[in-house]
Amino acid sequence: MRTHREIHLEGRKTLEEAGIADNRSDAWLLMEYVTGMTRASYFLRETEEMPKDQAARYREMIQRRAQHIPLQHITHEAWFYGLKFYVDRHVLIPRQDTEILVEEVLLEAGKMQAGGRFRILDMCTGSGCILLALLSVLKGAKGTGVDLSAEALAVAGRNSRELGIPAVWKRSDLFSDISGTYDIIVSNPPYIESHVIDSLMEEVRDHEPRMALDGTEDGLYFYRRISREAGGYLRPGGVLAFEIGYDQGGPVRLMLENAGYEETRVVKDLAGLDRVVLGRKKQEEHHV
Repeated sequence: MRTHREIHLEGRKTLEEAGIADNRSDAWLLMEYVTGMTRASYFLRETEEMPKDQAARYREMIQRRAQHIPLQHITHEAWFYGLKFYVDRHVLIPRQDTEILVEEVLLEAGKMQAGGRFRILDMCTGSGCILLALLSVLKGAKGTGVDLSAEALAVAGRNSRELGIPAVWKRSDLFSDISGTYDIIVSNPPYIESHVIDSLMEEVRDHEPRMALDGTEDGLYFYRRISREAGGYLRPGGVLAFEIGYDQGGPVRLMLENAGYEETRVVKDLAGLDRVVLGRKKQEEHHV
């Protein structure tokens, strides 16, 4: 007979011995996921015997986490901008830092005269979290999410259905199969330098899709292409917004300026690191 508390402590010890930095929180989150208990109900029931089926499932999940499989790939759940997303090994796990990109795009949308009927293009959409978060706020907007990975698009489509937020999902090598114009183009493209990937933490290096991480030799390949090509798909006054790596603010901002964007700016995250770059396509000049 093993209680909830005994099995929880056993799980925490297993993760600690496996070198999982967040062993305390991960052991608890898996307990919460398996049992459905809140912390309050757990403290009321921690000395009760844990049902055998739940105990077996919890131990199996703990063993998988001990192998450095990301917690979100075990539960297939990740929260982003107050929304619950399905994730698997085909997509990057949504990260809190990316919410800054959503917030900055929403600020820009508030300045635009689009009658609320924005057209948004999310390039390298992955799980669809950025586009769906924007559409959850911008009622009446229409969104298209683009990715080269068919598996990622399947995940994005599933999230769209489960959240009840309609969007169009399109397979394309960046703009190769895109047509029309948009008010906002947003992207969190692969931006890690190829040679750096093997030094990343095991959870990222071995379990998240390399094609969603690898920004080629200098990490800037996708920014160059998107900055160069996006203007043909943005309406005058439209916004192009990127998530970037901590040391990429200057180079990416310069790319936007060289491509003719104005009102460019770099936004820092809560740690004080560069996180977002935005620019506005110039309004068309009217000649008399």
